Amino acid sequence: MLTLDLTNDPRWHELAPGVRVQLRPLTTALMVATRSDPEVENLPGAASDEERAVAFAKALARRAVLAWEGVGDADGQSIEPSPEAIDALLDVWPIFEAFQLTYVSKGLLLEQEKNGSAPSPRGNSAGARATARPAKERARTAPRG
Repeated sequence: MLTLDLTNDPRWHELAPGVRVQLRPLTTALMVATRSDPEVENLPGAASDEERAVAFAKALARRAVLAWEGVGDADGQSIEPSPEAIDALLDVWPIFEAFQLTYVSKGLLLEQEKNGSAPSPRGNSAGARATARPAKERARTAPRG
């Protein structure tokens, strides 16, 4: 069953110990806007899947990050999210991976759910091949008693 969250409230996600980001809900509008981001659309045709993934994640994060905690500059002073700071944050590999797993993958998991085969109403899989050999004779009835 698909559970709908009708609140659409931003949520905090921990990306590393001491590093939390407040993100908008991952909505269709956010994904569509990210796909049409100039930095995503203007990638060269020869760009690798990895380059596309990084460009998409950064474009998505620039739209989704509302606030953060535990992120500072080279002097250790807290900084506010900005497009440049968000891109720099995602250049840190463990942060990028955590963002992909805790935020982006939520939408992708839903996408994968529809790729599975639904069980048939009678419990058999249509077109499935029997794997057990037929019995040679009828089984005896159980003793009563």
